Amino acid sequence: MKITHLLGIGATVLSVAACTTNPITGRSSIQFANNSEIEAMALQQYKQTLTESKVVTGSQAQSVKNVGNRIKNAAEKYYTSIGRGSDLANYQWEFNLLQDSQVNAWCMPGGKVAVYSGILPITKDETGLAVVMGHEVSHALAGHGNERISQSMIAQGLGTASGLAIKNEKTAAIFQSVYPIGSQVVLLKYGRNQESEADKMGLYLMSMAGYDPRQAIPFWNRMEASSSGARQPEFLSTHPSPGSRVAGIQKDLPQALEYYKAAGGKI
Repeated sequence: MKITHLLGIGATVLSVAACTTNPITGRSSIQFANNSEIEAMALQQYKQTLTESKVVTGSQAQSVKNVGNRIKNAAEKYYTSIGRGSDLANYQWEFNLLQDSQVNAWCMPGGKVAVYSGILPITKDETGLAVVMGHEVSHALAGHGNERISQSMIAQGLGTASGLAIKNEKTAAIFQSVYPIGSQVVLLKYGRNQESEADKMGLYLMSMAGYDPRQAIPFWNRMEASSSGARQPEFLSTHPSPGSRVAGIQKDLPQALEYYKAAGGKI
């Protein structure tokens, strides 16, 4: 039997064994990397980033924490309601505002969130923050880090049917390629499909948390306008085109408004 055929069989077995379905969007993806390892490395990177950055305190930082906790609580309530509360059992949520001119925000696997002060003039208020933080938290909840790492492992021939037989240093090297964190720069590289999913999931999460999802389009318009025809903020570099994003949000708004209404929002 040819080696390529054997590899094909192995990839098929791996795909079936490691297929994960997002409980909010219904999208399926291959995720077989060890979540415990990923979250441990994410925690280490987060601590390093906080050590090398200026953590902001005061009213703006409190707004970040307020929004983050509302989204966290909404996610936990939803996952518990569908019998998947254990998915979030190991999350150690933390929300920090960092003094940095970058127009960016991110959430590491395991719930470690950072918002850069450079994005605040664009968010304007807590609803705008909810668009950003809902989107970033969705990357973590959807396992996009695991998905990207799994993709890299497959490309390097490191995956196994169980998803466990991989040396820690190899995982760490791949993690660094997916999350290349420096002292002042955090660039989380996701694909367009993952970004679109985070848009949808984030829209639903902010709605579940009681934030008006209709404010998502004005926020993304402000974000796009912030580039002023120059290079886009890193936050937008791999995202769908503005037209595609708006079309996606408009498509998902009816369901988002149902979540918003259920959370006590006024339609």
